[in-house]
Amino acid sequence: MSRKILFFDIDGTLFTPYPFSVPESTAAALKKARENGHLTFVNTGRTRSMIPEEIRALDFDGYVLGCGTRVYMHDRQLFFRTIPNLLCREVVDMARECRVAVTYEGGSRLLYDGANLARSAFMEEFLSAYPKEDLSAYGREESCVYTFDKFLVQLLPESHREKFRSFCESHFSILAHTEDVWEVVQKGCSKATGMEFLLKRLGISVEDSFAFGDGINDLPMLEYAGTGVAMGNASKDILPYCGYQTTPVDQDGIWNALEHFGLI
Repeated sequence: MSRKILFFDIDGTLFTPYPFSVPESTAAALKKARENGHLTFVNTGRTRSMIPEEIRALDFDGYVLGCGTRVYMHDRQLFFRTIPNLLCREVVDMARECRVAVTYEGGSRLLYDGANLARSAFMEEFLSAYPKEDLSAYGREESCVYTFDKFLVQLLPESHREKFRSFCESHFSILAHTEDVWEVVQKGCSKATGMEFLLKRLGISVEDSFAFGDGINDLPMLEYAGTGVAMGNASKDILPYCGYQTTPVDQDGIWNALEHFGLI
C-alpha cells in the first residue's frame, strides 16, 4: 500500500469519555500504522498548551492545532496565523461590554481577562487545567502586544448576545457547540485548511488522506479528506459526510477502522 496520511481529532476520537484516557488498542494501532510507513497527525481545535501528555506520548508525526491556525511536524512549526493585536483588543473590549465569559487561546498559553466581570464555573474549570495568564495585567499601553489564535465563548443570562454575535460574525467564524458555548476561529482557518497545507507541503494527494472524528467541529476535515471516518460515538450530523463508521473510541474504534482499511 502507498503511504497514507491520517488525521485524528482528540476528544471522542483518541480520548474516551470522562475520565479521558487513550485505549491500549488505539496506541497499538497508531504505532503499527507508523511502522507500515503511514504518517499520523493530530487535528484538533486545541492549541499547543492544551495537548495532554497522554496524546504527546503517542509519538505523532505532527499536529494541526487551533482549527488550522498552527501546523507542526516533528516539533517544527511550519505554519501559523494569529489574530492581530488591535483586533484582539477589540474582542476583549467587546466581551467586557457585552458581559460575555471568554477564554483566549494562544500558541503557548491561555489568556483570560481579570477585568471582565462576566464569570462562570464552566470557564473557571476550563482554565484550571492549563497554563494561563491574565491579559488585563498588560494595561492599555500601545506597547501591549498580546495576541491569541482563537477563543472560547460562553454566553450568560446577562450577556448581550446579539451584539456580540454580530461582532464575531463580522470578523470570525463561529462553531457553535451549544446555543451558549461557541468556538470562535479566524476566517479562512479550519481543520481542513491545516490538512490542505500539509498535503501540498508533503506532496501527498487528497485521495491518500484519512480523517477520523466524532463531532460537528470535525466536519471540515471529514469532508476534505479522501476518506472520512466517523467514530461509533459520533454525532449523527456528520454521518452523511463520512464514508465509514467504526465502533466507539472505547470499543477499539481506531484499531478497527485502521484494520478495515488495511492500514495495519
